[in-house]
Amino acid sequence: MGLFDKLFNKEEEVVLEAFDVDDDAIVALADGEMVDVTTIPDEMFANQMMGKTIAFKYNQDKVILCSPANGTLGVLFPTGHAFGVVCNNGVELLVHCGVDTVNANGEGFKILGKKQGDTVKAGDPIVEVDIKKLSKNYDMSTMLIVTRSEEKEISFIEPQPVKRGQKVNR
Repeated sequence: MGLFDKLFNKEEEVVLEAFDVDDDAIVALADGEMVDVTTIPDEMFANQMMGKTIAFKYNQDKVILCSPANGTLGVLFPTGHAFGVVCNNGVELLVHCGVDTVNANGEGFKILGKKQGDTVKAGDPIVEVDIKKLSKNYDMSTMLIVTRSEEKEISFIEPQPVKRGQKVNR
């Protein structure tokens, strides 16, 4: 960061590389802790009403959530609190950051240059989340939901610490 950037409060842009994974891989969105979804304080997520669900917790002040798979950004909410990926193998995934964060109206979320309909690779940055700010009012657990499995048997690894890009499905 140069002197003028510091004077004018310009932040350095974070560059995260995508991962070269096969089209059946589902990867961790960021470095964090994969947790038992039944512990999430929201019945819809905890009971996996939208589909097979795993959850993550992040202890950083800010986190960049990346695409969990290769495919197309099927939906990107303008608020940044949720996005969906239609995988190249037909599976559909939804990432929902936080519980009730739609009520933040985009405050604390920053969409990182991708738009609905863009092709994405696993690990492509999608949204930056101000965990510190949002956690004052919201549970900031992040859910990864298989909303459409295309009749594929999808299972996930056991809850554990994970690194961005680590494969989380079996």
